[in-house]
Formats: sequence, C-alpha cells, structure tokens
Amino acid sequence: MPPVIDVLVVGGGPTGLMLAGDLAGSGVSCAVLERRDEESNLTRAFGVHARTLELFDSRGVAGDLVATGVPVSRLRPLGLDLFRLPSRFPFLLITPQYETERVLGDRARALGAEIVSGTEVLRLRQDPDGVDLTVRADGETKTLRARYVVGADGAHSVVRDELGLPFPGHSVVRSVMICDMRLREPPPDIVTARATGDGFVFLVPFGDGWHRVLAWNRRNQLPDTAPVDFEELREVTRRVLGTDLGMHDPRWISRFHSDERQVPRYRDGRVFLAGDAAHVHSPAGGMGMNTGVQDAVNLAWKLTAAVRGWAPDGLLDTYHDERYPVGRRVLRISGLITRSALIRPDALRVLRDAVLWAATRFPPVRRRIAGAISGIDLAYPAPPGAHPLVGRRAPDIPLAGDTPRTLYRALRPGRFLLVLPPGADVDVWRATGWADRVDVATAGGLTRTVVLVRPDGYIAWADGDSGPAGRAAAIRTALARWCGPSADRVAH
Repeated sequence: MPPVIDVLVVGGGPTGLMLAGDLAGSGVSCAVLERRDEESNLTRAFGVHARTLELFDSRGVAGDLVATGVPVSRLRPLGLDLFRLPSRFPFLLITPQYETERVLGDRARALGAEIVSGTEVLRLRQDPDGVDLTVRADGETKTLRARYVVGADGAHSVVRDELGLPFPGHSVVRSVMICDMRLREPPPDIVTARATGDGFVFLVPFGDGWHRVLAWNRRNQLPDTAPVDFEELREVTRRVLGTDLGMHDPRWISRFHSDERQVPRYRDGRVFLAGDAAHVHSPAGGMGMNTGVQDAVNLAWKLTAAVRGWAPDGLLDTYHDERYPVGRRVLRISGLITRSALIRPDALRVLRDAVLWAATRFPPVRRRIAGAISGIDLAYPAPPGAHPLVGRRAPDIPLAGDTPRTLYRALRPGRFLLVLPPGADVDVWRATGWADRVDVATAGGLTRTVVLVRPDGYIAWADGDSGPAGRAAAIRTALARWCGPSADRVAH
C-alpha cells in the first residue's frame, strides 16, 4: 500500500466491494479494510433487484451473479408481477449475500483494488488534505493515510462514530428469528410470506438446497442475545403457514431486531458514509443491500473526478443531495410493508388484504409499486427547464456500430457516455478535450435527442430541440458542467 492512497474503503460487504471495483477500474488507488479475517458462508441479504442487476450488467458481472441464484418474477405477497418491468432483468434474484460479495470481490481484485482482511479501524482523524486511520491488524497498530475515506462498515459503523454523527431512529420490530436450513417438503411459492396477528414467516430458497426463513413470534419477544430454539421456529412456522415443511439441519440460527435509522448527512469533509453505515431499515422489500450498492455506484465516479482533479464545483456534495432522499424513501417503503405485516386485529388484516388486492388490480399502481421496490423508477432531481429525461435512469438501448452494441456495455469502462443521434459526426466529439473521461456512441434507433449518460447510468443532460448550430455549443456546455474543464485546462 502506498504511503498515501487515494481512497480507503472501510467495510468489505457488497457496498464497499462495488465502490472499490469502480474506483480501481477508473485508475484510482484504493484499498478495502475488512474486519473479518475470512469469508463467511452465512448471509444477511439475499435479494438483488432489477436496477442493481442493471448496474452489475453495466460493470460486466450480472451474468456471473444471475447464474448463482433463483430469479423470481412474481411476488405473490405484494401482488406484483415483476416480469412487466422495462428491464433485461424483470425479476428479483434470490442469491446469498456471500455470492454477491464473491463476484464483486473478484472484480475489485482483478481491477487492482487491495482487499485487506482482519483489519479493524480504531480511530479516524481528518485535515484539509487527507484522512488518517488508526488500524489494528495481526496484533499491531499502525496509521494509514488517504485522500478520502468511505465508511461502508455497516449499522455499527466505527467511521460514523468517529465522525461523531448521530444515527437517529427507532426499532420497528424486535426479536426476529433468522435461520438457514433444509426442507423436506417444497414450499407453496418460490417466495413464501404470510402474516397473522401474532406472527409472520418469510421463506426463500437459495437454489442450492438451503432455504432462509425469517420468523417473528409476538408471544415470545426476547433480546437479540437470547438463543433461538429451533423448535420454536418450527412451531411459529406451523402456526402461520399450517406446516413447517419438514424443516431440518439448521446451519445458522440467530435473532435480531430491525431499526429504521438514517444519518443526517452522508458527507463530512473528506469522509463519506454508504450502505448500512448511512441508513438501516427492515428487510421488508429486500432493498437494503441494493440501496447500498447504488450508493457506491453514485459515489465512485464523483470520487474519481475529485482524485483526478476535474470534479466540477460542488460535485462531491451531490452524493448526499441525491442519495439521502433515496435512503429516506426506502425507510418509508420498508417500514410501511413491515407495519402492514404486524397489524393484529383480524378486521384490520382483512381490510389490509382487501386494499392491497384492489390496488394491485390497477396496472398503473402495480407498475409504480414494482418500480419503487425494484429501483427501476428511481430518478434524481433535475434543474428547472431541463429535458424530461434528465435525472432518469438510462435504458439499455441498442447502439450503432460493431462494439459495444448496447448502452450498458458501453458504460463498462466507468466513464461518461455521450449518445448522439444517427448522422451526427461522432469522430468530432471523440477528439474533444474530454476524451479522457467521455466516450461517444451513436444511438441505434431513430431519434433526434442527444443525451449525456453518467457513469452510474443516469442521464445528466439531454437535448432534442436545438438545431445543428446550437447543439454543438449546448453539448460543450453540458460537458463542462458535468465533466469539468477540458483536459487541456485540467493540465494547466
């Protein structure tokens, strides 16, 4: 590790590994400090939503991850048909978190990121030029220096504590039992979920013979430290589902509580928070890990711009501005699902089921709920008067030419992408002063709109109205606004 590294990432979960891979792929020196000293075959998160899979596809690893899991296109408990999503991945992928970590870790290492296991962060101090981390590894204490630090170290983040940032919120549900085990009988659905007045059960397969069950027993609320009796888990499952499906051979069983918390700011000087270090919520909807990965993709290209010296003024602040509202929305959605599942009186539960059934009969409502949970409909704020596409997710449209043939493949280098309409002079724009950070392609279909796509797959700028004379000036203005000064000006 060099005396001063560009970015130190604390935490080797999916958020930290995704961030490290993006940074290393862009030529930024980075290392991941992970407290665990070995990989675990246990898992907390298990669902990868469509938008996260699209981002993985734009980094070239979606296929590897999809091969490890079980795609689920219909979420019966929520009355949703995900196969209608406008995506190449119209499903929820059920796969253990350790598979996601393996795929992202292999990518990060291949691109040059260093992953240092068995390293515990003890202290953090920052100054105007960088950040010092005091760490302990192999029984020794030493100090590491970085230009920037990202805390992706989970709900009990040391980085967040060292910054002195509050983590306001409250517990939404306590004493949830979690277990990985095998079944002798097949479950009624790929994703099985049911809630009664005094308990709920959520059951999913990992595709390798193991199943994950989350169960809650209103009649026996114990602290997290209390051991879980496997027989109690089976009894709650029988009570809620009518059968325990022949549960046997538990390989991991524990108890946890679910909080709703969010840090008030995601940036403090040269230190950033991402994933569970910035926001935690109930597992309902399976959005936690996905939100963290999308935090990482949003932050990585902005840190790259800062390290390389071409970040426009205020770019790093947009990480909080864009991602904080997303975290807040996820807290609200997951909280609504959880509270709905915990409703106790029979009359209210009947009303809940009737409202959900009626709401999901309307296609616009179904699309909105599916888009919110899957992340497909996420959009960032656009300035007044901007083109309607600005801030929205870029679809994986075909591109003209031999390679790459689609927009997401063209994003794999982790750079901006300027997509021109057919007939535009691509070579002129490839030779501009932004060639070190912007790729250029031609749309594969008929369109008059030119768009500038950010490295995280969202549209930074679009123009479909300017004539040939004004379009060149508009493109240059957009490039300067989003991609900083041209290479010649950066050099000087």
